[in-house]
Amino acid sequence: MSRGTLFDKVWDLHTVGTLSSGQTQLFIGLHLIHEVTSPQAFAMLREKGLKVIYPQRTVATVDHIVPTENQARPFVDRLAEEMMQALENNCQEFGIRFCNIGSGNQGIVHVIAPEQGLTQPGMTVACGDSHTSTHGAFGAIAFGIGTSQVRDVLASQTLALSKLKVRKIEVNGSLAPGVYAKDVILHIIRKLGVKGGVGYAYEYAGSTFAAMNMEERMTVCNMSIEGGARCGYVNPDATTYEYLKGRDFAPSGADWDRAVAWWESIKSDRDAEYDDIVTFDAAEIEPTVTWGITPGQGIGVTQSIPRPESLPESEKAIAIEAYKYMDLTPGKPLQGTPIDVCFIGSCTNGRLSDLREAAKFAAGKHVAEGVKAFVVPGSERVKKAAEAEGLDRIFEAAGFEWREAGCSMCLAMNPDKLQGSQISASSSNRNFKGRQGSSTGRTLLMSPAMVVAAAIAGKVADVRQFLSSN
Repeated sequence: MSRGTLFDKVWDLHTVGTLSSGQTQLFIGLHLIHEVTSPQAFAMLREKGLKVIYPQRTVATVDHIVPTENQARPFVDRLAEEMMQALENNCQEFGIRFCNIGSGNQGIVHVIAPEQGLTQPGMTVACGDSHTSTHGAFGAIAFGIGTSQVRDVLASQTLALSKLKVRKIEVNGSLAPGVYAKDVILHIIRKLGVKGGVGYAYEYAGSTFAAMNMEERMTVCNMSIEGGARCGYVNPDATTYEYLKGRDFAPSGADWDRAVAWWESIKSDRDAEYDDIVTFDAAEIEPTVTWGITPGQGIGVTQSIPRPESLPESEKAIAIEAYKYMDLTPGKPLQGTPIDVCFIGSCTNGRLSDLREAAKFAAGKHVAEGVKAFVVPGSERVKKAAEAEGLDRIFEAAGFEWREAGCSMCLAMNPDKLQGSQISASSSNRNFKGRQGSSTGRTLLMSPAMVVAAAIAGKVADVRQFLSSN
């Protein structure tokens, strides 16, 4: 088993005890909730006559079901309005801080916690959402949990978990122009597989990650779950501390100095032992696009859709299923595939730096005729900052719709949905069948810059062809 890693240190520091099942009872420092997985958990508390043990350690927002065009209350969708009211009532009853619409702090749960300084190195973080792994970018150990576990954290501030193995994933070298953090994680998942991380925590290391800003690191950690890992993290460093300093809930004064000293101490030791180590060369990564129905079915944009005979036996059946569902031909290029909808947003790529980079490629150009393109900021703060920089005007001039903050078409639990068999170029994290709201809708995952390239071209395009004009 691993020894001396950040994962081991944080796990040990938060261990309350060992249960009869052999699992660890782990203390959770920060609990994040939203409107989808929390109502049943609160109902379970009431049934048992329990209270929220540490309400100050839980923070709520609304993101999955909120409309991004018309947010007037009551919502047009009656179920969405009921979920909204349930969250409002639960937060009021149990004394939980709620980042509601119009507060200036609302947004996607994995965007608002980092931007407010709630997520910090050395923490254990839990949320009833699979992409909680995002918070590992700060050197936290963050788990997505189910509704019954949300209940457990509310009632006891602990979780029963089995300790994971640790795989170190090193990526070294500089990324070429037009290649982004999204391409890095899609490349890793493509190589290791969607089940390759089962039973593991992923530690991302190497010069490529060291050079990334915090929002890029969040993109990578966010999709650890797509690679089968339970969590993913990056050791904290000067980039982490610079991002956190001065944020709402970050330590200040002498407390800041003490915090940084402690954060430095929990980093993986130089002689740490890992259960596995995998290395990649950044120079080998190009803009990556998924062609199938799992995030592991991706290729470089210049490559052709793989033929079944070129795949391992274990991947052939899902590939054949994907060819049929996606209506794509093995051996043919993915580049040039017509696109109907282009979506920029989500907890993977809805932050300010994502929008800035996308706007660079949208400036002075226009969305192709017949393509619906829209941008959804990850939070009210992101929206406000983007508008202060004029990014909204750049997008609108280019033919993109500019929306309110929310999860939007990432999983389509709101009015933003694909229609029929439309093909979406999406900066989100999952391309499962029906993921974006239509049982026959098709999703191609890519970076925000690549989404803009697709919107302009009206088809899958290599963003590098636009580099010379930016």
